[in-house]
Amino acid sequence: MTIRTFPIGPLETNCHILSHQGQALAVDPGGDPAQLLEYCTEKSLQLKHILLTHLHFDHLYGVAALAERTGAQVSANNADAYLMQTELGKGGMFGFPRVQPFDFTALEAGEHTFIGLSCTVLETPGHTPGSFSFYFPQAEAVFVGDLLFHRSVGRTDFPGGDSATLLNSVKKAIFSLPDTTVVYPGHGIETTVGDEKLNNPFFTEFRR
Repeated sequence: MTIRTFPIGPLETNCHILSHQGQALAVDPGGDPAQLLEYCTEKSLQLKHILLTHLHFDHLYGVAALAERTGAQVSANNADAYLMQTELGKGGMFGFPRVQPFDFTALEAGEHTFIGLSCTVLETPGHTPGSFSFYFPQAEAVFVGDLLFHRSVGRTDFPGGDSATLLNSVKKAIFSLPDTTVVYPGHGIETTVGDEKLNNPFFTEFRR
């Protein structure tokens, strides 16, 4: 198993590629997918899935092109589908470009298998109503989108965001994972569950 992170797009959104036995999945391709395609070609990987943590524009810019080039299935929470009718989802706000339209398969929370790996799809609302986190126990990794960052948390001031809900999602869904689990966020560097429990200023109750 290998995880490779590519900061791409106008807001340097992290696209994470998890590969296993010649197959791969991409989480949140938020920019030109050229680097992702080059990497898959170089490593002889077949991209099977595109998983979306939430439907904000900066996580979506490369979805349509990547799906078209690879035939990968795009999956997201249908609870965020309404965002695609707003500038938060389809782009255009703050002078940013529009998102190329794409179709996605509605994904349910719970146990799934992607590229031969077990995945628990966690409901982690707060940044958006339909935010998902993807936990792969065999990889000891969780992909959280804009829920949790290194020593910080995601913003909740956009429509559909809620601070109390976000903090509860982190505590219930993410901090219940093993402390050694690596947290791969939508922006910035990765961290671990244990490190955030001890050092994230938003969760002082976990400090010993």
